Amino acid sequence: MAIRAVLFDALFTIVAPRQPIYVQYSQTFEPYLGVLDPDMLKKSFKSALRQVQKEKPAYESGAEGWWGEVIKRTALGAGADPRAVERSLDEIAPWLLHRFSSREGYKLFDDSIPTLQRLRSANIRTGLISNTDARMRAVLDDLDATRHLDTILLSSEEGIEKPAREMFLRACARLGIQPSEAVHVGDELPADYYGAKESGLEALLVRRPGPEGEGEAKEPDEDLTGVTVVPSLAKVVDWVQRRNTVL
Repeated sequence: MAIRAVLFDALFTIVAPRQPIYVQYSQTFEPYLGVLDPDMLKKSFKSALRQVQKEKPAYESGAEGWWGEVIKRTALGAGADPRAVERSLDEIAPWLLHRFSSREGYKLFDDSIPTLQRLRSANIRTGLISNTDARMRAVLDDLDATRHLDTILLSSEEGIEKPAREMFLRACARLGIQPSEAVHVGDELPADYYGAKESGLEALLVRRPGPEGEGEAKEPDEDLTGVTVVPSLAKVVDWVQRRNTVL
């Protein structure tokens, strides 16, 4: 069946942190908690994020408290003084939440808007499915990306998150297409690639070479056997064109 729509993940697919997240955390922490080791911060943030995602899926109890817990655990895991964290968390958390609500914290990949424009000119619908909170809408607005997307689904608003089948099916329904007429593009194997495949969509895994791909959800032991990988979003358009030409 011909592809009529392309769905994208947000973070590390369409948008990227303007600086690595742990660097931006470090900059915000420093006036309150002093200088924390960058490597420890990097590991601590990743660990804290995974813990809270597992404990409170789809932003249970609200995004503000959810991220506050991530921020607290990141600081403590990086060796910050627990008393200083308790004293300053009410100031640190709002600063970080604000920073990651706009172009101050995020940027678009160079190929994001050109890819969305090429797809639209080819009469291919576009959408975004992200396991994020509502601030991602503000980010996309500030980066002038929203107008290039036909639908946006965020886990905090939907109450479910990828790889749940329902997340992908809702996106297809809102675009008026069948799952077999869509391809989902993202950087996470379980949530994006296999989640889409198991929901009846085609899937592409983004693996950018060089510094641009440093933040992608790569695991040291990941097995990409049989996985369709693209090195950029521009290649997504090429894949769709080849697929539709063959059909």
